[in-house]
Amino acid sequence: MRVPSNDPKALVQRLWDFCDVLRDDGLSYGDYLEQLTYLLFLKMADEQHELLGGERVVPIEHDWQSLLSRSGAELEAHYSETLTALGAGDDMLGVVFGKARNRIQTPAKLEQLVKDFIDKHEWLSYDADLKGAAYEGLIEKTAQEGARGAGQYFTPRALISAIVDVMQPEPGHRVCDPACGTGGFFLGAYRSIIDRFTPLEPDQVAHLRSGAFTGWEIADLPARLCAMNLLLHGIESPESDSPVHVDDALRTDPGERFDIVLTNPPFGRSSSDSYERDDFWATTRNKQLNFVQHVVSVLKVGGSAAMVVPDNVLFEASAGETIRRRLLHDCEVHTLLRLPTGIFYAQGVKANVLFFRRREGAEQAWTRELWVYDLRTNKHFTLKQNPLTRTDLDDFVACYNPADRHQRQESERFKRFTYDELMARDKVSLDLFWLRDDSLEDIDNLPPPAVLAAEIAEDLQSALTEIQALTESLTATNTESAAAVGRSA
Repeated sequence: MRVPSNDPKALVQRLWDFCDVLRDDGLSYGDYLEQLTYLLFLKMADEQHELLGGERVVPIEHDWQSLLSRSGAELEAHYSETLTALGAGDDMLGVVFGKARNRIQTPAKLEQLVKDFIDKHEWLSYDADLKGAAYEGLIEKTAQEGARGAGQYFTPRALISAIVDVMQPEPGHRVCDPACGTGGFFLGAYRSIIDRFTPLEPDQVAHLRSGAFTGWEIADLPARLCAMNLLLHGIESPESDSPVHVDDALRTDPGERFDIVLTNPPFGRSSSDSYERDDFWATTRNKQLNFVQHVVSVLKVGGSAAMVVPDNVLFEASAGETIRRRLLHDCEVHTLLRLPTGIFYAQGVKANVLFFRRREGAEQAWTRELWVYDLRTNKHFTLKQNPLTRTDLDDFVACYNPADRHQRQESERFKRFTYDELMARDKVSLDLFWLRDDSLEDIDNLPPPAVLAAEIAEDLQSALTEIQALTESLTATNTESAAAVGRSA
């Protein structure tokens, strides 16, 4: 008897309960999430075959039914063999199961997880990217443990939906995410195209199934989740070359150019040396500034980008100013969405979405005006008590006016700034605000204590991040000055 799949909260609680059982055997939250990835993929591939028939995603000798038919030590041995066999290739299955090994050392607990928990649910019935309601709590806990990468800045699905709605990808587009994580932007773009253009032409269907999406992800776990998502949505086939490259996207110019880039790159500064690339405007250890340059490089002329960037990209001096000047000149930077705090798992994140279009070379700057939407001032969100929803972004989408963004109207939260106004600002800062913070003048307008405490923590963490960046910048400057003195001597 399968458990009805209509209560994600109850499922999340069950996931937590079983995680606690396995933690007694030494599994971390990350290990648990990894094993769930493997087992859920096998289960959902089995459900997909039952519903749709056709070619199997997983060979029959290593499918879900092959696990259900075994018990105890035999199940443990077969599960370990399955992970090794499926991870041996260079295809999509190799990405999902690459370097996989069984970390559940107690056969009875593995059997309980397989038969008494995962098999009792119809996982494909959950209307969420990678069953997001079941995973996000675990990802959040992994981030809280100090793990970096996947989930630390897990992009809210409401935000992805709004970004895709204004970017309006088309069936023939090639879409890139150089920090693709679990593939949220890919699935959002895919669903948008299916919803807006069905019925599709055969060649459009073929392109969407293979060739439309290309991503890079530096961490193994989110790359696996992304490949899993794509396969279970019918994008690519098990034996095809993976469109998800497990690599540092900033390392080199891939040589490919794309119609659309949608991305939320990792925040922070590189612990290694700066990236020395001929196609970059400036050399810096700031990851986000490097990603801005990288996104421009991989866009086709006429291609468009929407990327999440932290506040420091808008005002950081030195390399930051150089990059902003070049971006405003070489690209049409037309929209900036100031995001509220409290929507990311990591504390101290103040972020924005920058929308721009790459243009051909010209003497005159391509940016004529920048429209800024402030969704931050007097807005208070938390991950649990008051999460960001798609409805909260409706006004932004309407103001953006994707049908004709050259016909926009200013409003209380949506303001236009000319190119000359931007260039006249100190260091060409794009850190633009105009709304009054009501809580500064009226104590009755203060947010609830829990929200206020979270915002204070975020402000402190943000300040520490900026102080660290300034310290590193000054250290680098002093080192360069000392080297120059040494050379002149």
